Amino acid sequence: MPDRRQDDKSLPNLATELWDLVRAYAKQETIEPIKGLGRFVAFGVAGSVLLGVGTVLLALAVLRALQSETGTFFDGNWSFAPYLLTLVVCVGVIGAAVSALRGKGTNP
Repeated sequence: MPDRRQDDKSLPNLATELWDLVRAYAKQETIEPIKGLGRFVAFGVAGSVLLGVGTVLLALAVLRALQSETGTFFDGNWSFAPYLLTLVVCVGVIGAAVSALRGKGTNP
């Protein structure tokens, strides 16, 4: 007697089961990992914003320290110097960040 497993399920039922299986697999492999990455993206964005605000506040602190703690040294014709020195510090921080990013990319 031949085995008749296909008599139990008709072609429309098999097609429906296949469609459900494909949808469940696609959900498992695409949507759920993206939802898991959302938390990491949120922490990354929040960290970037806080780091940016902190860097701006640090640059303002350097500027105000140069303006107030140097007495009359940067008065008159040298009033631009605190701004220039703050710009140099900011460029140095940017250079260090770029250097760190480039160094990170070359490591296997």
